[in-house]
Amino acid sequence: MRVDGNQFRRKRMKLFLSLLGQPSSKTIRILDVGGTASYWRATEDLWKPWSLHFTIVNLDVAPSDDGPYAIRPGNACSMPEYADNAFDIVHSNSVIEHVGHWPQMSDMAREVRRLAPAYYLQTPNFWFPVEPHYRAVAFHWLPESTRAALLRDHKLGFRGPTRNYDTAMRDIQTVNLLTATQMRELFPDAELRRERFFGFAKSLIALRGA
Repeated sequence: MRVDGNQFRRKRMKLFLSLLGQPSSKTIRILDVGGTASYWRATEDLWKPWSLHFTIVNLDVAPSDDGPYAIRPGNACSMPEYADNAFDIVHSNSVIEHVGHWPQMSDMAREVRRLAPAYYLQTPNFWFPVEPHYRAVAFHWLPESTRAALLRDHKLGFRGPTRNYDTAMRDIQTVNLLTATQMRELFPDAELRRERFFGFAKSLIALRGA
């Protein structure tokens, strides 16, 4: 099962842009939680009609400014440096599954909902048969101990082999995929969309308009 990541990225961008309304001279303040400037540059042809300013928050980055991009260090689960509704819209793509377990996911969801009147958050679906990080069928449905043992001895996607069980276990626990039920609990004020591939729900997207 081959997935065209660029095709899905462009479809997601069009969905995100539908939250912005008609293009105008007003600058829209976007908070991108866990993203990169290169992600936005790759789809600039789609969002060019709008005037956008991006604050991109990520762990362990040096602060910098480059045109419309303000890169800032920060933790997705706690951003007290920004006031409530400091932005017009929050964007996050494939990040919440990496922040930790349920308490950390709940913290990130609270921040996403707090920081702007509108938001877009995408995450891979737990029930899609291909695990996107390890690129293996049904891998994420196995017990953690089994996944760690496999990663210790085998290359899975761009990860492994680790040759060390401790390292493998730590790697496995950096990815915690979510179900639709969990996404509804985290984002009760959002519309939940399913991004489909050959009939399967590949990703889950929480949307809240302004």
